[in-house]
Amino acid sequence: MPIFQDENALAVKFFIQKDIPQEIQAELCETITSLGGRVESKVPRQGYILVQPGTAEEERLRLCWASPDRPERHLVPYTYVEACKIAGMLLKQIFVEHGIPIKMHIHPSIANVNARTALSQRIMHSGGDPTASPQSARVILADPNTEVFQHLVKSYQGVPEKYIESYLWVKKCVEKGALVYTPLVYKNPGGRRPGEERTQFTEEDEERLCQWIATKIPYKETGGRTGNRLYQQLCEMAVDPEYAWVARHTWQSWRERYKKNSVRLDNIVAALVDQKKPAHGEKGQYGYVRKAEEKPKRVRKKRGKAVEEPFHPEGQTIGGINGHMDGAVPTIIPDQTSSRSQASTSANPAPRSPDEEEMEDDEESEEWQIRIGDQPLPPWGKRKASEDGDSEPRTAKKARSIDLSSQSNSRPPPIPFAAGNEQAVVQVSLHCIDQAICDIANECRFTIQEVKEFYDKCGEMERTRTRFQKMRQLLSSIEDGVGDDAGGL
Repeated sequence: MPIFQDENALAVKFFIQKDIPQEIQAELCETITSLGGRVESKVPRQGYILVQPGTAEEERLRLCWASPDRPERHLVPYTYVEACKIAGMLLKQIFVEHGIPIKMHIHPSIANVNARTALSQRIMHSGGDPTASPQSARVILADPNTEVFQHLVKSYQGVPEKYIESYLWVKKCVEKGALVYTPLVYKNPGGRRPGEERTQFTEEDEERLCQWIATKIPYKETGGRTGNRLYQQLCEMAVDPEYAWVARHTWQSWRERYKKNSVRLDNIVAALVDQKKPAHGEKGQYGYVRKAEEKPKRVRKKRGKAVEEPFHPEGQTIGGINGHMDGAVPTIIPDQTSSRSQASTSANPAPRSPDEEEMEDDEESEEWQIRIGDQPLPPWGKRKASEDGDSEPRTAKKARSIDLSSQSNSRPPPIPFAAGNEQAVVQVSLHCIDQAICDIANECRFTIQEVKEFYDKCGEMERTRTRFQKMRQLLSSIEDGVGDDAGGL
């Protein structure tokens, strides 16, 4: 049966817009006739009006002849004839409601231009209006593979008579021959439905709850019966077969049950406690935990000997005696012979009796004392004259520490390291004094021997400095006066 004939084998009537080009009209007439239809010179009451979209005549025809009173009269683009021929059937006007085209908006998420054009043509061929804005459109067509699609669904899910559909939805509706929106699926919002009964508490549940409280917190004054942790621990026991009854309720329900019936349940708990009479803080009660094991205190051994730099009497001092190595710190090269002998002695210790070792420990604690603050040196730190064999007077050591043959701008030689704290302090002080004497000699342009002789007499460094400064000023004024007298002669 031809596609432009109805069920009664009657021809479908068409009216063609008059200002459409004649060649297009002639082609339309030929196609319609070949498919079993008929072209009318007047607008039919039941049939199709072929228009050219976007023209003034199309608007006039729509205003004049599109009416809800004539739901079987449809205005379609003239390309409708060719679309029916390609589809092999008469395309139904499904996107029409009460004789008015349903407004649709093609969202920019459908970026393909050809796809947008084809979608628009298919909507118009089925009676819809694809030129509506997003605000006025009843259906918004978008690409479901983009994020904006889900955003549109959430944005308009509360707006009635507003639908967000995929661009494939148009094709599905055309194939079905009916307008079917994507159905809504009920999603359980959670919570208990009205009229639905929850799991009720039984007397056995309350009895077990009271036994749990009596075991964990037998005395209410201890506190904690309305806390969360007590009932959370109860529900954690559900893995135990003896506590399978706990799974009947949540820990929140157990807690609320006691909280709302505390007066009645406290009496039951008190009766259970009177039978067992547990003591405060017994094992298993809530809030009482095993005391942590005490860690053994670590006893530090007192160090008897102070850590010292080993003294090597036969060691050598490295450094320029005349100060050619500025900033050099005296370094001691240990005697290899003594170190080897010491190592051999320590490697093979002689056997000792326990009495001897104990006696040495006692002696060590008393003999090897350390110096604290400004206290006097311990006996072991004082160097005896008989031990070191040093019989020269201190003034001789002081005089020997200065090299008179050195230049006036040279630094004093480094002091060899001596054994004993007292001797080390003396050597350091001599080093500072020699440095100050050299500075005065350089500043006032006198020899080191002259400055040192005066310092040995007075013993005061500032007085020595002032004396030689005045002497230099006096000599400078005398030299100026001699020059003036010579000029006068």
